[in-house]
Amino acid sequence: MTVLAKTPAKGRLLPYGRQSIDDSDIAAVADVLRGDFLTTGPAVDGFEQAFADVADAPYAVACSSGTAALHIAALAVGVEPGDRVIVPSITFLATANAPHLSGAEIVFADVDPDTGLMLADTLQEAMARADGEVKAVFPVHLNGQTAPMPELSDVARAAGIAIVEDACHAIATRYEANGVPVTVGSAAHSDLVCFSFHPVKTIAMGEGGAVSGRDPAFEERLRLLRNHGMTRNADAFTNQALARDESGAANPWYYEMPDVGFNYRASDIHCALGLSQLKRLDGFVEARKALALRYDEKLAPLAPVVRPVKRVPGCDPVLHLYAILIDFPQTGLTRRAVMEALRERGVGTQVHYIPVHLQPYYRARYGNRELPGAQAYYERCLSLPLFPAMTEEDVDYVIASLKEVIGA
Repeated sequence: MTVLAKTPAKGRLLPYGRQSIDDSDIAAVADVLRGDFLTTGPAVDGFEQAFADVADAPYAVACSSGTAALHIAALAVGVEPGDRVIVPSITFLATANAPHLSGAEIVFADVDPDTGLMLADTLQEAMARADGEVKAVFPVHLNGQTAPMPELSDVARAAGIAIVEDACHAIATRYEANGVPVTVGSAAHSDLVCFSFHPVKTIAMGEGGAVSGRDPAFEERLRLLRNHGMTRNADAFTNQALARDESGAANPWYYEMPDVGFNYRASDIHCALGLSQLKRLDGFVEARKALALRYDEKLAPLAPVVRPVKRVPGCDPVLHLYAILIDFPQTGLTRRAVMEALRERGVGTQVHYIPVHLQPYYRARYGNRELPGAQAYYERCLSLPLFPAMTEEDVDYVIASLKEVIGA
């Protein structure tokens, strides 16, 4: 029987990610449970305004998950059956599934093998082989680092392609564009930006998501789509005979559905937790940056066999994942062997991600395609533990365990 090594986490497994919940979060949720609204109440409005401020955007529309955010964003920018949408292959399934569920066919773009990010040239290559009109591109800010948004925007805008950022990993990340700092979420180089508040993300809502943007027309569309396509805005009513009484006043019970939508609402319970977590965001950011710096320092002697994912120039990331690249053949070990040996020592790891174009559904639909950058990234990547409750001693233990396993 294998005995887990005693770690700085007092013998518990250090997972690759974990939420941070304190008494203030619990109190915020309890206050909602004692109040009048469990959903579509003031906590949702409060969270949306607070998150818009964090994202440096005019608005944010909360919804039930990051996947829901991607879905309503795809529909809001006009993705329809028969359109093509370009998605990098290194991402979570939802980035491709959401526009596909909107009717689009997915064109998978290759990525940089050392960052996992879609680049301007891999976007152009995907555009060249798209068999049909490309309606949108969904760049992914992998691990918390930003795709090159100014360059991607130049390519997409020149072709009339909508841009939806998948920023589910990149809450509070910033980057420079022509010497000007840009906050991820501001939609400075896109139409809409999508976020996730899954428990392992930088802030947690249990499940939840949001879309931020600048165009008020998109905001109106997003709010309709997340709530069955239903509006109570009297100025938008079209059936005046049903909508109004003899005096011309709108009937208080009346609503219309100008388009079909979904039940993608976020509840007050989730948003109360999200709003409380936003109040702790500065601490989360500080902790993640300090832990990432410690990892960088401790990993340096292991290069080139083991090294962090290449850093993006001009990007100030708040890393959701601390991903490393390992030359597994050089270690003489398989990735599975390394992961299992680390787990025996109390260190949890994960692989982010299996290239989506290799999934059985998409292979059956589009056939086999070689994307060498995505393959090279996937074959080497491994995510190490990173969450705010970790200490520098935890990082030291993870690296010491990794050294022991690979014989460095």
